[in-house]
Parts: sequence; structure tokens; C-alpha cells
Amino acid sequence: MTGETQRTPTPIDAIAEEWVDTLVDLDPTIGTYIGRAENDGRFGDYSPSGADAAAAASRRVAEALAASEPVDDVDRVTKADLLSELTLSVESHDAALHLRDLNVIASPAQELREIFDLMPTATVDDWHNISDRLHDLPRAMDGYIQTLREGIARGITPARRQVREVLAQVRKHAEPDGFFAGFAADAELENGSLPASLARDLSDAAGAATSAYGELADFLATDLDDAATEQDAVGREIYALRSRQFLGAKIDLDETYDWGVEELARMVAEQEAVAWEIKPGASVREAIAHLDGDDARKLHGTDALKAWMQETSDRAVAELGASHFDIPEELRTLQCMIAPTQEGGIYYTGPTDDFSRPGRMWWSVPEGVTEFDTWRELTTVYHEGVPGHHLQVGQAVYNRAKLNTWRRQLAGTSGHAEGWALYAERLMEQLGYLDDPADRLGMLDGQRMRAARVVLDIGVHLGKQRPDGQGVWTAEYALEFMRENVNMNDGFVRFEVNRYLGWPGQAPSYKVGQRIWEQLRDELASREGPAFSIKEFHRRALDLGGVGLDTLRQTLLR
Repeated sequence: MTGETQRTPTPIDAIAEEWVDTLVDLDPTIGTYIGRAENDGRFGDYSPSGADAAAAASRRVAEALAASEPVDDVDRVTKADLLSELTLSVESHDAALHLRDLNVIASPAQELREIFDLMPTATVDDWHNISDRLHDLPRAMDGYIQTLREGIARGITPARRQVREVLAQVRKHAEPDGFFAGFAADAELENGSLPASLARDLSDAAGAATSAYGELADFLATDLDDAATEQDAVGREIYALRSRQFLGAKIDLDETYDWGVEELARMVAEQEAVAWEIKPGASVREAIAHLDGDDARKLHGTDALKAWMQETSDRAVAELGASHFDIPEELRTLQCMIAPTQEGGIYYTGPTDDFSRPGRMWWSVPEGVTEFDTWRELTTVYHEGVPGHHLQVGQAVYNRAKLNTWRRQLAGTSGHAEGWALYAERLMEQLGYLDDPADRLGMLDGQRMRAARVVLDIGVHLGKQRPDGQGVWTAEYALEFMRENVNMNDGFVRFEVNRYLGWPGQAPSYKVGQRIWEQLRDELASREGPAFSIKEFHRRALDLGGVGLDTLRQTLLR
């Protein structure tokens, strides 16, 4: 597929491939994500014993990997990065993070529902898998509740704020006319209706899944709410572990906080300068108000949004593929989708290993939102698509002649991926795609938010002094701080702050990741002088696939 000579698999490749098989067995949703459907009819074990089994498997593979000798540079990267990930996984288990795994965006409470967005729906067999997995959801939910109960028994619980916010989400899925009922009612084959018996079974399965979410809602509202901690901050020890997980790198948290404050000030100054270009003498808020009143920059309805996303993405792929990047044919398809949920947020899901399911950009439009501003969202398409996540993730999948399945499909960190996507936003500015001051203001709006998140996230969880010098960070000040630094619907701002409070270390990984990508590029440019090629830098970096940022640095500077 790649046109390259197939690399002979090594013993370290075999360990990595076996690890993928183990992961797909332990957590079948991972198989769904990468396009392996053999376990699509079930969930994994979300109980404490399931977490213990996963940790034991990580230890076994880490021992085998540590005893193996690399035969080439590809092996050296695989060994370093997989060993790092396995070690962090064991550390997380030993720190009992799974016992408090509940937050508003990325915990089993969401994941058990969201996996159905990615399951194939074209054939009768596809819908049998869906029905089987829906029937299995109550067992998985029971295991998850068992895990949270063990957390209560051991005094390791999530924050009450997260419990109550997730409860509101869960209750929607527990409604008789919630997601699962609608999902079953709308079910159809690619070329016709479902057989009547399958439709009945699917309806029954949807009812069972709905009831399971009702069980979770009851548990959250009573047992867990009573036991939850009032403290949002997780403290330095847990935060440092989570930061390493999301970055694949160890950073100085105090230095990074100070840098975040400086970076935020720089973003504000850039925004103020661009605001004057848009409307002389205007503040940033006045420039934004001016743009918000421009109907020529608005899209009305999700159909228009989806069409605009697709047109913008297709144009970027065609133009960048002809000039600045080598984009294989398989990567030139990127589907822009409106997500079936209304939680807010935009995200990317990668292609399956054979590209039968292409990369997809999803927009979860909040209820009641019907207008969209193109100046705000142009850079988002580049972030999620090309040259952002789609080019990065898709290139790794495409590079199968060299990379094993783990390297292509599962390796990497948020800091590597999201750092690249923010790097890509700035790159598009440098390439002239954001010459319109309005579009550039939209990019800076996002970059300012990411800088603010560095300060907020570290500040809250480490109990740092506030930038205004008026005491330590609190959740209330975090909300006030974000309102000052973003121009978004207040419901979205509240959701974002709750996300940071419940998912420590993830939000800063975007901007910190961008910082590390840019530092690495600049260090190589300084080393290589006139011989440095930015296009070659991008090729070398993306050909590695997803890796932790320490592995990226060590490999490219070697």
C-alpha cells in the first residue's frame, strides 16, 4: 500500500502485535476503534478484577520488552515508547486512579455509550453485533459501578462536582426516549430495513442499555454523591503522573505554569493587534462583536456547517497535497460529520487499518445552537483535518510497511497529537491560509484558550497562586478566569472548566505539546543550519507515528 519495501517483522514487533491482541481482548472497544470487529458484540470487564487483569498483562509485556534487544531504529522507538506506556499504566493502577474514574468527558460513563458511534451499521451482522453489545452493556455497567464502590470503600472517590455533572448526562441516556431508544428506532441496513426479529431484539437490547444507565444514575445520585470529595484539586503527585501520561514527557510543572502565564499575555497582545486590523481602535471584544454581526461570515444550521467543513477540508487536502506535503491517496478522504450527541466539542477519529472506515471529523453541536461563525471555526478544520490530526494519524496508519499495528493505531499521547494540531494551526498561518485578520483572530482565540488552560489546570490542581495575586486557585475563580479569556457560549465555558477540573493534565497537553514540537523544530533548524528542510522535518516526525514527546525528541535528535 505504501510503495515502500516491507520491513521484516522483529521479535519486538511480535511483542507489540501480541499486546494489541491482548488489548482488543481485554477492551473490545479498542478493537472497534481500530477496525477489528471480532469482539464487537461485547464490552470488557470494568470491574476491579478487570483492572487487575489489565495491570498484570501490562507487567508481563513490560518484562518481555525489557529483555528484548532492538535490531534497528524502528525497534528502538517501539521499545522505548511501549515500555514507557506500560510502565505508566502500571503506575496508574497502583495509584488506584481507576477507582475514581469519573469525569464529564472521558470516563466509562461516556465511553460505554460513545462506542456505538463508531460501530459499522451497513449489514445484518453489523446490527447483530450492536444488539449483542447493547445486551452486554448492563454487565459492563455493573462492573464499572463495582469499581466505583471499591473506591468508596477505600476512600478514593471523584469530586462531587464531577458526580453531579455526569449525573445530568447519564439521566439523559436513562430516559425512555433517550439515545438508545432513538438509536434502535432509526436502525436500518445500507440497502433496506432490518429483519423484524432483529429489530425486536435490538429494541429489547436498547431497553436493557437504557435501564443500565438508570442504574448508574441511581448510584451516582445516592452512594457516590454521599461519598464524593468536595476537593476538585488532585494534588501534585497524581497531577504529575497524569501529566506524564498525557504528554509522554516529564516537565517542570512550576516552570510550565510560569511559562503559561507569559504565553497567555503574548496571545492577548497578538489578539489586540489583530483586533485593530479588523476595526481600528477596537478592543478584542469589540472586534469579535463586529465579526459576529457580519452575516456573510455565518452558517445557518448543521447541514450548512457540515457542507462548509467538507468543502474547506477537501480544499486543504488538495492544495497542501500539491505543494507542502506528500498526502497518499488513502488519506485524501476525510469525512466531516455532525455527531449524534449534543454535548459540545469537536473531535477526530482515525481510519481503520485498511481504510475501509476513513478518518472522520465530528462536531457535537450543543442543543439550541443553530448559527456558526466561519471566522471562529476555520482553524478548527485545519486542526482536526489536514495538516492536523488527519494527516498525523492517517500517515501512521498508511505507513504499514514499516510500523507494527501498535505503532500505527494505538501509540502516542495527547501532547504529541494535540501539540501537533496546534503546531499545524500556526503552520497554516505561516502558509498564508489565515491572511484574513478575522480568520487569524479566530486562530488566536483558540490559542489563547489553550494557553489559559495551562495556567488554570496546573493552578487549580497544584493549589498555585492566582495570576492576579489574590490567593490560591479555586473552581469559582477558574470559571471567572476562563470567561475573561474565551469568547464562547457560557454553557460551553462551564463544560470546559468542569472538564479541566475532572480530567487533570489533559488540557495543558495541547499547548505544552505545541511548545515541545516548536522547540524541537527550532533546535534541529539551529543544528542543521542551511541544510534544514521544514518539509523533511515534518516527514521524519510523522513517519514515526504516534509516540510520547520524550521519545519524539530522543529519536529526532539522535
